[in-house]
Amino acid sequence: MKVLVSPMSIAEAIEAIEGGADIIDVKNPAEGSLGANFPWVIREISELARKHGKEISATTGDLPYKPGTASLAALGAAVAGADYIKVGLYGVRNAEEAYEMMSAVTKAVKDYDPRKKVVAAGYGDFYRINAVSPLDLPEVVSKAGVDIVMVDTAIKDGTALFDHMKIDDIQRFVKLAHDNGLLVALAGNIGWGHIELLKELSPDIIGVRSIVCEGDRSSMIKRELVVRLMEAVQG
Repeated sequence: MKVLVSPMSIAEAIEAIEGGADIIDVKNPAEGSLGANFPWVIREISELARKHGKEISATTGDLPYKPGTASLAALGAAVAGADYIKVGLYGVRNAEEAYEMMSAVTKAVKDYDPRKKVVAAGYGDFYRINAVSPLDLPEVVSKAGVDIVMVDTAIKDGTALFDHMKIDDIQRFVKLAHDNGLLVALAGNIGWGHIELLKELSPDIIGVRSIVCEGDRSSMIKRELVVRLMEAVQG
């Protein structure tokens, strides 16, 4: 189980790298759950992280159902240096729209560099934003050529993924992903009390920010908290 940590600046990226995170995920919490950062920030963090042998992820936003916009944003993240390109299916209402959206994104990214990984991100609290259910995603995004399917939370109000999805449904999500040849990532205000449960669920990746920040998710990532998390996950 790899640990993905989401810095929003060079200073935070250094903390995440030196704390031992597996994947450095460039995002901008000010613009939402999967808020996009600027291309020059992605590029600068990518250059730094590669020197330390780290993989780079970048979010492209909590996106509306606009396949053209999504594909252009995804290509921008790929060109800026991201190895993993994450697309938040915020305004996507059903499986058909998810397929169209992710087909466009995958074509844009893979035509540029087939080694890049495309991540389709649904939301555990989908019912609060009238979005597609994560359980409807694995089969259709696999057909669209996606590499990884993820579930996060859309509304950052202190609740966690486990407050919005039943354990059985998360287990089913993981199984559906793996059955469709996808890697699976879980995120959404993961806390210290969730680590053992996550080990049982066995996703390929867990995504975090708040748990390794000195305060709330808008505060600074601290390397000692990243170290603590890596020890908990690997222990």
